Amino acid sequence: MTDHSPAFDRRMLEALVCPVSHRVLEYNAEAQELISRSANLAFPIRNGIPVMLTDEARPLE
Repeated sequence: MTDHSPAFDRRMLEALVCPVSHRVLEYNAEAQELISRSANLAFPIRNGIPVMLTDEARPLE
């Protein structure tokens, strides 16, 4: 079975910031996450859509 999930559009990074720190995000394509180094959080990307909710973010190790 192949994954037909929509891809994340990297142009969205220009408009998105971390909801906690209001700083820039990094895109991790392998993990499908947006990383906030300033807040030490990783926000998931599901079906090509970033989930920018702190309750859904995982802490960085």
